[in-house]
Amino acid sequence: MNDPLDGLYPFLSGGRKDADEEHRALLVSVRQKAAHSQEVKARFFAEQAEALIACARTLAACYQSGGRLFTMGNGGSSCDAAHLAVEFQHPVTAGRPALPAMNLAMDMAMCSAVANDVGVRHIFARQIEAHGRAGDVLAGFSTSGNSDNLMTAFAKAREMGLKTIGFAGGDGGQMLRSGLLDHCLVVETDSIHRVQETHVACYHILWDLTHTLLADRRGRVRPTHGQQEHE
Repeated sequence: MNDPLDGLYPFLSGGRKDADEEHRALLVSVRQKAAHSQEVKARFFAEQAEALIACARTLAACYQSGGRLFTMGNGGSSCDAAHLAVEFQHPVTAGRPALPAMNLAMDMAMCSAVANDVGVRHIFARQIEAHGRAGDVLAGFSTSGNSDNLMTAFAKAREMGLKTIGFAGGDGGQMLRSGLLDHCLVVETDSIHRVQETHVACYHILWDLTHTLLADRRGRVRPTHGQQEHE
């Protein structure tokens, strides 16, 4: 049975490789993937610009009222959840305040305890139950939009009065269809890599828009417990 990769990279299987042919094929692959990434991002931001602004308004309102951001994801998407949380806690642009954000995948003792005792589907919901308050925001990343533990947490967040933001791919999956989310940003491609690349650009822009809205309101960002107030 032929390997499906043979059609994409014929120089990698069988016989002696021609070094020049191999190098040309790799260059073509680089250019095709870069072009596809740019194409997916351009289409997403053309279609989702208004939705992205709406997400930023939700986050700005949360911080304006002293709320917090919680993030979650599995696997590579947990890295995006961590990245988004760090962006708000440790702003790299001068003059922008540090804002409270918590990545729910960061505490392995908590995640493994919940997974062992009551199941993986509860690892994020249990933390929201413990830390979340009405007016906070829960953001979740899933390239399929179908991660069961994210959907369980979104349901708990809706029950408790948190606002919810989903970052999904493909057709949006359960994130889009469930009706549980206030906002769902869907990157419409089957390529997991292109979805994740677009998510990175998306939350960097979301971070910038949120800080712009907070600055434009000319008020103070109300501190959460243990934080100083920022102009």
